[in-house]
Amino acid sequence: MKIMIVGNGGREHALLWRLAGDKPGADFFITRGTPGTESLAKNIDVAPTDVEAVVTAAAELETDLVVVGPEVPLAMGLVDRLGESGIAVFGPVAQAAKIESSKVFAKQLMQRVGVPTAAFETFTDMEKALDHVEAGPEACVVKADGLAAGKGSLVCHSREEARRAVELIMGERAFGEAGQETLIEELMTGEELSLLALTDGKNILPLAPSQDHKAVGEGDKGPNTGGMGAYAPVLITPRTLVEEIVSTTMEPVVAELARMGTPYRGCLYAGLMICGGKPKVIEFNCRFGDPESQAVLPLLEGNLAELMMEAAAGSLDGARVSTRPGAAVCVVMASGGYPDSYRKGKKITFFSELKDREDIVVFHAGTARSGEEVVTAGGRVLGVTGLGEDVIKAAQRAYEGVDAISFEGMYCRRDIGYREINRLKAMRDNEIS
Repeated sequence: MKIMIVGNGGREHALLWRLAGDKPGADFFITRGTPGTESLAKNIDVAPTDVEAVVTAAAELETDLVVVGPEVPLAMGLVDRLGESGIAVFGPVAQAAKIESSKVFAKQLMQRVGVPTAAFETFTDMEKALDHVEAGPEACVVKADGLAAGKGSLVCHSREEARRAVELIMGERAFGEAGQETLIEELMTGEELSLLALTDGKNILPLAPSQDHKAVGEGDKGPNTGGMGAYAPVLITPRTLVEEIVSTTMEPVVAELARMGTPYRGCLYAGLMICGGKPKVIEFNCRFGDPESQAVLPLLEGNLAELMMEAAAGSLDGARVSTRPGAAVCVVMASGGYPDSYRKGKKITFFSELKDREDIVVFHAGTARSGEEVVTAGGRVLGVTGLGEDVIKAAQRAYEGVDAISFEGMYCRRDIGYREINRLKAMRDNEIS
């Protein structure tokens, strides 16, 4: 069997790692891989966003399955082109991927089928958007319509912040054409949750619920990033709540996309706010989350490769997934200055304490080779995942892994999973008392 991974970040390394474990006899290929993927897959010198080059490479290799990691090639229609060439692919077609590539499309779809989400208004005129800010509530969220690498949603707690967000997105075009249309929506309060699910356009198989830490600073302070860490599972998400999320948010969306003639096949990601015990959708993404995948995939019970093949073929009928006992915590090691400007090319040292640790997995995100050395090549450099019987133990092991790696200017949050850790400690204190 031949499997190609499109993408080269931490999520793609995690997918490759998991698939290689499920299909040890298969041949794996990855587009412009990192030093971390060298032992698992053959590198293909093709940019993930070069749609025609990816299709050509997949055809020449006679690939049995292509797994598309990032949202940009999905939005560009890579799945459509692979399908036209008769190549099996895990991921949604471009029109279905609009669930992420256009927040306006997603919100209007949710509104149409009754998915619970924040109230919103859309604008193409900056002055009208500013007028809405003046007339609306003090707190709101201002979002660029298009793709913005996870940074296009600005949470505002005052009209001054909201005005500045509108000017940044629509006036200064901080996110380029993504800000041509802008949403302003109510600020929901509660606890955030991520739920990833495999779907073939009909059946939906939810994976372990997880929680992402988007803010750069501890205590969830500072600007949003692509994600500074994640953990799974989450105590506030019993099976009954997962079932409610699937039935009230995912099933209506998947059914509507099928009705529209663009069945959604791939991984559907729901970013949620739990408000008074009830789930509301913040956003949908059209692919595996990053860094949520680095926490969720090690806990998946089942053969991911087979499930992806079945999803791509539209034949997940009767398939099942479950979650292994225990927990996983992923801590992102970032370049100093991220998410703003940062330097690349810093040597990364991996100390011997990491050797033979089955409870610590290091996923490469922004790394490269410089001669014999591994060096930094991005803002988010590594994702260090610790495994343990609960989130407390998993976090301890993740930080043991972090402390066994060094590069100049390295930054990471030291509180990943803090809400869950506090919940567990409170539960144990109550049991003792």
